[in-house]
Amino acid sequence: AKDASRVVAGVSTKNKNKALSAMAKALLKNSRYILLQNAKDISIAKKKGLSNAMIDRLRLTNKRIEEMAQTIKAVSGLKDPVGEVLRKWKRPNGLVIKKVRVPIGVVGIVYESRPNVTSDCAALCIKSGNACVLRGGSEAINSNLAIHRSIASGIEKFGIPREAIGMINVTDREAVEVMLEADEYIDLIIPRGGEGLIRHVAKNSTVPVVKHYKGVCHLYVDKFADLKKAGEIAFNAKVQRPGVCNAIENLLVHKDVAQKFLPGVARALEEADVELRGCEKTRKILGGIKAATDKDWYEEYLDLVLAIKVVANVEEAITFINKYGSSHSDAIVTKNKKAADKFLNNVDSSCVYLNASTRFTDGYQFGLGAEIGISTGKIHARGPMALEELCTYKYIVLGNGQIRQ
Repeated sequence: AKDASRVVAGVSTKNKNKALSAMAKALLKNSRYILLQNAKDISIAKKKGLSNAMIDRLRLTNKRIEEMAQTIKAVSGLKDPVGEVLRKWKRPNGLVIKKVRVPIGVVGIVYESRPNVTSDCAALCIKSGNACVLRGGSEAINSNLAIHRSIASGIEKFGIPREAIGMINVTDREAVEVMLEADEYIDLIIPRGGEGLIRHVAKNSTVPVVKHYKGVCHLYVDKFADLKKAGEIAFNAKVQRPGVCNAIENLLVHKDVAQKFLPGVARALEEADVELRGCEKTRKILGGIKAATDKDWYEEYLDLVLAIKVVANVEEAITFINKYGSSHSDAIVTKNKKAADKFLNNVDSSCVYLNASTRFTDGYQFGLGAEIGISTGKIHARGPMALEELCTYKYIVLGNGQIRQ
Protein backbone atom coordinates (compact mmCIF):
# COMPACT_ATOMS: atom_id res chain seq x y z
CA ALA A 1 0.00 0.00 0.00
CA LYS A 2 2.87 2.40 0.77
CA ASP A 3 4.38 1.92 -2.69
CA ALA A 4 0.92 2.17 -4.28
CA SER A 5 0.26 5.46 -2.45
CA ARG A 6 3.26 7.07 -4.15
CA VAL A 7 1.93 6.01 -7.54
CA VAL A 8 -1.69 7.08 -7.00
CA ALA A 9 -0.53 10.47 -5.66
CA GLY A 10 0.72 11.27 -9.16
CA VAL A 11 -2.23 9.96 -11.20
CA SER A 12 -4.04 12.64 -13.23
CA THR A 13 -7.52 13.82 -12.30
CA LYS A 14 -8.79 12.47 -15.63
CA ASN A 15 -7.52 8.95 -14.92
CA LYS A 16 -8.73 9.01 -11.32
CA ASN A 17 -12.21 9.92 -12.57
CA LYS A 18 -12.12 7.15 -15.19
CA ALA A 19 -11.13 4.66 -12.49
CA LEU A 20 -14.01 5.83 -10.28
CA SER A 21 -16.46 5.47 -13.16
CA ALA A 22 -15.21 1.90 -13.71
CA MET A 23 -15.62 1.18 -9.97
CA ALA A 24 -19.26 2.39 -10.03
CA LYS A 25 -20.06 0.26 -13.10
CA ALA A 26 -18.40 -2.80 -11.52
CA LEU A 27 -20.62 -2.48 -8.43
CA LEU A 28 -23.77 -2.51 -10.56
CA LYS A 29 -22.51 -5.29 -12.81
CA ASN A 30 -21.70 -7.50 -9.80
CA SER A 31 -24.75 -6.56 -7.72
CA ARG A 32 -26.24 -10.07 -7.81
CA TYR A 33 -23.02 -11.62 -6.52
CA ILE A 34 -22.68 -8.91 -3.84
CA LEU A 35 -26.27 -9.49 -2.65
CA LEU A 36 -25.69 -13.26 -2.44
CA GLN A 37 -22.64 -12.68 -0.24
CA ASN A 38 -24.56 -10.12 1.84
CA ALA A 39 -27.35 -12.67 2.40
CA LYS A 40 -24.74 -14.99 3.98
CA ASP A 41 -23.73 -12.22 6.41
CA ILE A 42 -27.37 -11.42 7.26
CA SER A 43 -28.11 -15.08 7.95
CA ILE A 44 -25.11 -15.39 10.29
CA ALA A 45 -26.03 -12.09 12.01
CA LYS A 46 -29.56 -13.32 12.72
CA LYS A 47 -28.23 -16.58 14.17
CA LYS A 48 -25.93 -14.56 16.43
CA GLY A 49 -28.88 -12.47 17.63
CA LEU A 50 -27.71 -9.07 16.38
CA SER A 51 -30.27 -6.28 16.89
CA ASN A 52 -32.61 -5.23 14.08
CA ALA A 53 -30.84 -1.87 13.89
CA MET A 54 -27.47 -3.59 13.44
CA ILE A 55 -28.90 -5.90 10.79
CA ASP A 56 -30.31 -2.86 8.98
CA ARG A 57 -26.82 -1.36 8.90
CA LEU A 58 -25.48 -4.60 7.48
CA ARG A 59 -28.20 -5.21 4.90
CA LEU A 60 -27.67 -4.45 1.20
CA THR A 61 -30.45 -4.15 -1.38
CA ASN A 62 -30.43 -3.32 -5.09
CA LYS A 63 -31.37 0.23 -4.12
CA ARG A 64 -28.49 0.53 -1.65
CA ILE A 65 -26.00 -0.81 -4.20
CA GLU A 66 -27.31 1.74 -6.72
CA GLU A 67 -26.80 4.44 -4.07
CA MET A 68 -23.24 3.19 -3.49
CA ALA A 69 -22.53 3.43 -7.23
CA GLN A 70 -24.12 6.88 -7.33
CA THR A 71 -21.88 7.98 -4.46
CA ILE A 72 -18.77 6.91 -6.38
CA LYS A 73 -20.02 8.84 -9.44
CA ALA A 74 -20.63 11.88 -7.24
CA VAL A 75 -17.04 11.69 -5.94
CA SER A 76 -15.73 11.56 -9.51
CA GLY A 77 -17.62 14.79 -10.22
CA LEU A 78 -16.03 16.66 -7.33
CA LYS A 79 -13.10 19.01 -7.70
CA ASP A 80 -9.75 17.27 -7.25
CA PRO A 81 -8.10 18.75 -4.14
CA VAL A 82 -4.60 17.49 -5.00
CA GLY A 83 -2.27 20.25 -6.14
CA GLU A 84 -4.62 23.07 -5.14
CA VAL A 85 -2.62 26.16 -4.18
CA LEU A 86 -4.01 27.28 -0.83
CA ARG A 87 -1.82 30.35 -0.60
CA LYS A 88 1.02 31.92 -2.55
CA TRP A 89 3.27 34.82 -1.59
CA LYS A 90 6.60 36.42 -2.38
CA ARG A 91 9.25 37.30 0.21
CA PRO A 92 11.39 40.48 0.05
CA ASN A 93 14.40 38.31 -0.91
CA GLY A 94 12.55 37.07 -4.01
CA LEU A 95 11.57 33.62 -2.71
CA VAL A 96 8.13 32.55 -3.93
CA ILE A 97 6.33 30.29 -1.43
CA LYS A 98 3.29 28.18 -2.24
CA LYS A 99 1.19 26.21 0.23
CA VAL A 100 -0.14 23.25 -1.78
CA ARG A 101 -2.59 20.46 -0.97
CA VAL A 102 -1.10 16.94 -1.16
CA PRO A 103 -2.42 13.44 -0.30
CA ILE A 104 -1.86 12.06 3.21
CA GLY A 105 -0.48 8.76 1.84
CA VAL A 106 -1.93 5.51 3.20
CA VAL A 107 -5.23 5.75 5.07
CA GLY A 108 -6.28 2.79 7.23
CA ILE A 109 -10.01 2.47 7.85
CA VAL A 110 -11.27 0.13 10.60
CA TYR A 111 -15.05 -0.18 10.50
CA GLU A 112 -18.03 -2.27 11.52
CA SER A 113 -21.28 -3.45 9.93
CA ARG A 114 -21.94 -1.11 7.02
CA PRO A 115 -20.61 -2.60 3.75
CA ASN A 116 -21.12 0.68 1.85
CA VAL A 117 -18.14 2.06 3.81
CA THR A 118 -15.92 -0.19 1.66
CA SER A 119 -16.80 1.53 -1.61
CA ASP A 120 -17.28 5.04 -0.16
CA CYS A 121 -13.86 5.11 1.47
CA ALA A 122 -12.09 3.54 -1.51
CA ALA A 123 -13.59 6.18 -3.82
CA LEU A 124 -12.63 9.09 -1.58
CA CYS A 125 -9.10 7.80 -1.12
CA ILE A 126 -8.54 7.29 -4.85
CA LYS A 127 -9.91 10.74 -5.74
CA SER A 128 -7.73 12.41 -3.09
CA GLY A 129 -4.62 10.55 -4.31
CA ASN A 130 -4.34 8.20 -1.34
CA ALA A 131 -4.04 4.45 -0.99
CA CYS A 132 -6.26 2.77 1.58
CA VAL A 133 -6.17 -0.32 3.76
CA LEU A 134 -9.70 -1.43 4.65
CA ARG A 135 -10.55 -3.64 7.60
CA GLY A 136 -14.28 -4.25 7.96
CA GLY A 137 -16.08 -6.07 10.74
CA SER A 138 -16.32 -9.85 10.82
CA GLU A 139 -20.12 -9.58 10.56
CA ALA A 140 -19.78 -8.10 7.02
CA ILE A 141 -16.76 -10.08 5.78
CA ASN A 142 -18.51 -11.73 2.81
CA SER A 143 -20.15 -8.48 1.67
CA ASN A 144 -16.95 -6.47 2.01
CA LEU A 145 -14.83 -8.98 0.10
CA ALA A 146 -17.39 -9.08 -2.72
CA ILE A 147 -17.46 -5.28 -2.96
CA HIS A 148 -13.67 -5.05 -2.81
CA ARG A 149 -13.24 -7.70 -5.50
CA SER A 150 -15.62 -5.74 -7.74
CA ILE A 151 -14.19 -2.25 -7.34
CA ALA A 152 -10.48 -3.14 -7.32
CA SER A 153 -10.64 -5.27 -10.45
CA GLY A 154 -10.51 -2.61 -13.17
CA ILE A 155 -8.44 0.27 -11.81
CA GLU A 156 -5.01 -0.83 -13.08
CA LYS A 157 -5.76 0.17 -16.68
CA PHE A 158 -5.96 3.79 -15.45
CA GLY A 159 -2.50 3.72 -13.88
CA ILE A 160 -3.68 2.96 -10.34
CA PRO A 161 -2.15 -0.16 -8.73
CA ARG A 162 -4.69 -2.69 -7.47
CA GLU A 163 -2.87 -2.46 -4.10
CA ALA A 164 -4.10 1.14 -3.78
CA ILE A 165 -7.35 -0.37 -2.48
CA GLY A 166 -6.20 -2.90 0.11
CA MET A 167 -8.58 -5.15 2.01
CA ILE A 168 -7.66 -7.25 5.04
CA ASN A 169 -9.47 -10.50 4.30
CA VAL A 170 -9.26 -12.16 7.72
CA THR A 171 -11.62 -11.69 10.65
CA ASP A 172 -8.94 -12.25 13.30
CA ARG A 173 -8.80 -9.21 15.61
CA GLU A 174 -5.02 -9.49 15.61
CA ALA A 175 -5.14 -7.92 12.13
CA VAL A 176 -6.40 -4.69 13.68
CA GLU A 177 -3.55 -4.68 16.22
CA VAL A 178 -1.04 -5.05 13.37
CA MET A 179 -2.60 -2.05 11.59
CA LEU A 180 -2.45 0.07 14.74
CA GLU A 181 1.29 -0.49 15.05
CA ALA A 182 2.12 -0.09 11.35
CA ASP A 183 3.19 3.55 11.56
CA GLU A 184 5.95 2.94 9.01
CA TYR A 185 3.34 1.98 6.42
CA ILE A 186 0.08 3.71 7.41
CA ASP A 187 -0.15 7.50 7.78
CA LEU A 188 -3.63 7.88 9.28
CA ILE A 189 -6.22 5.59 10.86
CA ILE A 190 -9.94 6.34 10.80
CA PRO A 191 -12.08 4.03 12.97
CA ARG A 192 -15.81 3.82 12.21
CA GLY A 193 -18.06 1.80 14.46
CA GLY A 194 -19.09 1.38 18.07
CA GLU A 195 -17.58 3.33 20.93
CA GLY A 196 -15.65 0.29 22.19
CA LEU A 197 -13.86 -0.17 18.86
CA ILE A 198 -13.05 3.52 18.51
CA ARG A 199 -11.70 3.88 22.06
CA HIS A 200 -9.57 0.76 21.56
CA VAL A 201 -8.10 2.17 18.34
CA ALA A 202 -7.46 5.61 19.85
CA LYS A 203 -5.78 4.11 22.94
CA ASN A 204 -3.58 1.55 21.19
CA SER A 205 -2.62 3.11 17.87
CA THR A 206 0.88 4.41 17.18
CA VAL A 207 -0.56 5.80 13.93
CA PRO A 208 -2.39 9.17 14.16
CA VAL A 209 -6.17 8.67 14.59
CA VAL A 210 -9.10 10.85 13.52
CA LYS A 211 -12.34 9.73 15.14
CA HIS A 212 -15.65 10.27 16.86
CA TYR A 213 -16.41 8.06 19.84
CA LYS A 214 -20.19 8.03 19.53
CA GLY A 215 -23.17 10.00 18.31
CA VAL A 216 -25.23 11.21 21.26
CA CYS A 217 -27.24 13.73 19.25
CA HIS A 218 -29.91 16.07 20.61
CA LEU A 219 -32.96 17.91 19.35
CA TYR A 220 -34.06 20.92 21.41
CA VAL A 221 -37.63 22.16 20.86
CA ASP A 222 -37.65 25.80 21.92
CA LYS A 223 -40.46 27.89 23.38
CA PHE A 224 -40.78 29.64 20.00
CA ALA A 225 -40.75 26.48 17.85
CA ASP A 226 -43.16 25.63 15.08
CA LEU A 227 -44.45 22.53 16.89
CA LYS A 228 -45.66 20.77 13.73
CA LYS A 229 -42.19 21.07 12.20
CA ALA A 230 -40.61 20.06 15.51
CA GLY A 231 -42.68 16.87 15.62
CA GLU A 232 -41.75 15.94 12.05
CA ILE A 233 -38.05 16.64 12.70
CA ALA A 234 -38.06 14.64 15.96
CA PHE A 235 -39.71 11.67 14.24
CA ASN A 236 -37.30 11.73 11.30
CA ALA A 237 -34.21 12.19 13.45
CA LYS A 238 -35.09 9.18 15.63
CA VAL A 239 -37.05 6.76 13.45
CA GLN A 240 -35.78 6.96 9.86
CA ARG A 241 -32.56 5.04 10.64
CA PRO A 242 -32.10 4.62 14.40
CA GLY A 243 -28.90 2.58 14.06
CA VAL A 244 -26.75 5.40 12.68
CA CYS A 245 -24.61 7.93 14.54
CA ASN A 246 -26.57 11.02 13.41
CA ALA A 247 -29.91 9.83 14.82
CA ILE A 248 -31.01 11.66 17.98
CA GLU A 249 -30.82 9.92 21.35
CA ASN A 250 -32.12 12.78 23.54
CA LEU A 251 -35.07 15.12 22.99
CA LEU A 252 -35.10 18.35 25.00
CA VAL A 253 -38.32 20.37 25.23
CA HIS A 254 -38.89 23.87 26.63
CA LYS A 255 -41.17 23.74 29.69
CA ASP A 256 -43.64 26.25 28.19
CA VAL A 257 -44.49 23.99 25.22
CA ALA A 258 -43.92 20.54 26.76
CA GLN A 259 -47.58 19.99 27.72
CA LYS A 260 -48.75 20.87 24.22
CA PHE A 261 -45.93 19.18 22.25
CA LEU A 262 -45.07 15.95 24.03
CA PRO A 263 -48.34 13.92 23.89
CA GLY A 264 -48.60 14.12 20.09
CA VAL A 265 -44.96 13.39 19.34
CA ALA A 266 -44.89 10.58 21.93
CA ARG A 267 -47.92 8.95 20.29
CA ALA A 268 -46.25 9.04 16.85
CA LEU A 269 -42.97 7.69 18.23
CA GLU A 270 -44.63 4.88 20.19
CA GLU A 271 -46.62 3.86 17.10
CA ALA A 272 -43.21 3.43 15.42
CA ASP A 273 -42.13 1.14 18.31
CA VAL A 274 -39.87 3.73 19.97
CA GLU A 275 -39.31 3.08 23.67
CA LEU A 276 -39.51 6.40 25.54
CA ARG A 277 -37.67 7.27 28.75
CA GLY A 278 -38.17 10.57 30.51
CA CYS A 279 -37.30 12.94 33.31
CA GLU A 280 -39.80 13.49 36.13
CA LYS A 281 -41.56 16.36 34.35
CA THR A 282 -41.84 14.35 31.13
CA ARG A 283 -43.34 11.40 33.02
CA LYS A 284 -45.93 13.64 34.64
CA ILE A 285 -47.06 14.73 31.17
CA LEU A 286 -46.85 11.35 29.43
CA GLY A 287 -47.28 8.86 32.28
CA GLY A 288 -46.40 5.19 31.94
CA ILE A 289 -42.96 5.67 30.43
CA LYS A 290 -39.69 4.54 31.99
CA ALA A 291 -37.70 6.94 34.15
CA ALA A 292 -34.52 8.17 32.46
CA THR A 293 -31.39 7.73 34.58
CA ASP A 294 -28.26 9.87 34.42
CA LYS A 295 -26.65 7.03 32.45
CA ASP A 296 -29.40 7.27 29.81
CA TRP A 297 -28.47 10.84 28.90
CA TYR A 298 -24.96 9.67 27.92
CA GLU A 299 -26.19 6.61 26.01
CA GLU A 300 -25.86 6.07 22.27
CA TYR A 301 -28.73 3.61 21.82
CA LEU A 302 -28.41 3.05 18.05
CA ASP A 303 -31.92 1.66 18.42
CA LEU A 304 -35.56 2.67 18.80
CA VAL A 305 -35.07 4.25 22.24
CA LEU A 306 -35.37 7.97 23.03
CA ALA A 307 -34.76 9.85 26.29
CA ILE A 308 -36.79 13.03 26.85
CA LYS A 309 -36.07 15.95 29.18
CA VAL A 310 -38.04 19.12 29.88
CA VAL A 311 -35.75 22.15 30.27
CA ALA A 312 -36.33 25.68 31.55
CA ASN A 313 -34.74 27.60 28.66
CA VAL A 314 -32.21 27.54 25.82
CA GLU A 315 -29.34 28.08 28.28
CA GLU A 316 -30.22 24.89 30.17
CA ALA A 317 -30.48 23.02 26.85
CA ILE A 318 -26.99 24.20 25.82
CA THR A 319 -25.46 23.25 29.20
CA PHE A 320 -27.13 19.84 29.04
CA ILE A 321 -25.91 19.13 25.49
CA ASN A 322 -22.35 20.23 26.25
CA LYS A 323 -22.33 17.92 29.29
CA TYR A 324 -24.03 14.79 27.92
CA GLY A 325 -23.50 15.11 24.18
CA SER A 326 -20.63 13.76 22.11
CA SER A 327 -19.85 16.87 20.01
CA HIS A 328 -21.48 15.22 16.99
CA SER A 329 -24.75 16.79 15.77
CA ASP A 330 -27.33 18.81 17.69
CA ALA A 331 -30.36 20.77 16.53
CA ILE A 332 -32.71 23.51 17.71
CA VAL A 333 -36.23 24.14 16.42
CA THR A 334 -37.22 27.77 16.92
CA LYS A 335 -38.51 30.88 15.15
CA ASN A 336 -36.61 33.12 17.57
CA LYS A 337 -33.34 34.49 16.15
CA LYS A 338 -31.83 35.27 19.55
CA ALA A 339 -32.42 31.72 20.83
CA ALA A 340 -31.16 30.24 17.55
CA ASP A 341 -27.95 32.30 17.56
CA LYS A 342 -27.27 31.46 21.20
CA PHE A 343 -27.68 27.73 20.51
CA LEU A 344 -25.69 27.66 17.26
CA ASN A 345 -22.80 29.65 18.74
CA ASN A 346 -22.56 27.93 22.12
CA VAL A 347 -23.24 24.23 21.51
CA ASP A 348 -19.75 22.74 21.13
CA SER A 349 -20.47 20.22 18.39
CA SER A 350 -19.05 19.57 14.95
CA CYS A 351 -22.49 20.14 13.34
CA VAL A 352 -25.27 22.34 14.72
CA TYR A 353 -28.66 22.71 13.04
CA LEU A 354 -31.51 25.21 12.99
CA ASN A 355 -34.94 23.83 12.06
CA ALA A 356 -33.59 20.66 10.39
CA SER A 357 -32.97 17.01 11.23
CA THR A 358 -29.56 15.88 12.51
CA ARG A 359 -29.80 13.07 9.95
CA PHE A 360 -28.17 15.39 7.39
CA THR A 361 -24.72 15.04 9.00
CA ASP A 362 -23.34 13.04 6.14
CA GLY A 363 -20.78 13.76 3.45
CA TYR A 364 -23.19 13.01 0.60
CA GLN A 365 -25.95 15.15 2.11
CA PHE A 366 -23.46 18.00 2.63
CA GLY A 367 -22.52 17.87 -1.06
CA LEU A 368 -19.07 16.44 -0.28
CA GLY A 369 -19.73 13.35 -2.43
CA ALA A 370 -19.35 10.93 0.46
CA GLU A 371 -17.52 10.85 3.75
CA ILE A 372 -14.59 8.88 5.06
CA GLY A 373 -15.94 9.35 8.57
CA ILE A 374 -17.09 12.03 10.98
CA SER A 375 -14.69 13.72 13.35
CA THR A 376 -15.82 15.23 16.63
CA GLY A 377 -12.28 16.29 17.51
CA LYS A 378 -10.77 19.64 16.64
CA ILE A 379 -7.53 18.51 14.96
CA HIS A 380 -7.06 18.11 12.01
CA ALA A 381 -10.61 17.70 10.75
CA ARG A 382 -14.09 18.27 12.17
CA GLY A 383 -17.52 17.07 11.04
CA PRO A 384 -18.00 14.93 7.91
CA MET A 385 -14.56 14.27 6.41
CA ALA A 386 -14.25 14.10 2.65
CA LEU A 387 -11.65 14.89 -0.01
CA GLU A 388 -10.05 17.98 1.52
CA GLU A 389 -9.73 16.29 4.91
CA LEU A 390 -7.87 13.40 3.23
CA CYS A 391 -5.16 15.83 2.24
CA THR A 392 -2.42 17.60 4.10
CA TYR A 393 -0.23 20.31 2.60
CA LYS A 394 3.35 21.07 1.81
CA TYR A 395 5.28 24.25 1.10
CA ILE A 396 6.88 24.60 -2.31
CA VAL A 397 9.59 27.26 -2.22
CA LEU A 398 10.87 28.66 -5.54
CA GLY A 399 14.21 30.42 -5.49
CA ASN A 400 16.83 31.86 -7.77
CA GLY A 401 20.05 31.15 -5.89
CA GLN A 402 19.06 32.75 -2.55
CA ILE A 403 21.22 31.88 0.46
CA ARG A 404 20.46 32.78 4.06
CA GLN A 405 22.56 35.55 5.50
